[in-house]
Amino acid sequence: MGLILVWDIPTRLLHLALTVMFLAALGIALAADDESPLFRMHMLFGLAAAVIVAFRAVWGVFGSKYARFTSFLFGPKALSQYLRGAVTGTAPRHVGHNPGSAYAIYSMLLLTLALGATGWLISGGNERFEELHGLVAYAMLAVVLSHLMGIIWHTVRHRENIAWSMVSGRKMGEPSQAIRSDHPFVGIAFLVLWSAWTASLFASYDPSSGQVSLPILGSTVRLGKIETDEERRKDDSERNDRPDGDHHVHDGDGHKGQGTLTEHRPRDHDKHDEREH
Repeated sequence: MGLILVWDIPTRLLHLALTVMFLAALGIALAADDESPLFRMHMLFGLAAAVIVAFRAVWGVFGSKYARFTSFLFGPKALSQYLRGAVTGTAPRHVGHNPGSAYAIYSMLLLTLALGATGWLISGGNERFEELHGLVAYAMLAVVLSHLMGIIWHTVRHRENIAWSMVSGRKMGEPSQAIRSDHPFVGIAFLVLWSAWTASLFASYDPSSGQVSLPILGSTVRLGKIETDEERRKDDSERNDRPDGDHHVHDGDGHKGQGTLTEHRPRDHDKHDEREH
């Protein structure tokens, strides 16, 4: 048994890109107010992450042995047995994804799409999805933390740095278990296409209007919540109730006075007329 090639280049690049996009989106979402222009940037990172998931879905069908979804399809029973073995220290070692990491991968891919979908709906004015978007985000964070804990456990239990294996592509195994190629040209093609799409996405973003054009699709999306009529009326009412300082009033002759509203007094000749009557 020795180091063999397990993870191809497309798998490693897509894993790294999705990690960076998620951390960038999460960091901005936690640091910026949802009304600030910076908050819209986390939506751009979310769109870029959704495209990565699309690429990963393609590679999960046509990729190399351990990248294909069929290589890490485990039922609930297999997951339960693996988790019990992880606790007791009897869980078997897997060259590719183990049941725990398999469920984490499927969850992260689906949750990334759910985050993109709910974020899109919120931008379209469907605020009822705002709470769901937050719950999905926390679920994603929980899965990521669980995945990291699993990596630490595997590293300690099997004395194998599997975090580094996602960089080098190599793990311990038998020569017959190795993949034949790391598919560098496919990896470069994925990277170029995704980088071009993401660069075009960011270049088309208009900060003043909050609109962005989706490359290839050609449709325009407005980032951020759309203010409803009720919210606009509320904002207008708050602005009208806000003190503006001195109030200007006009007297009967068209002269402008300052300060508080004053009572209009009758002119002197009006008083004289009243005395005569």
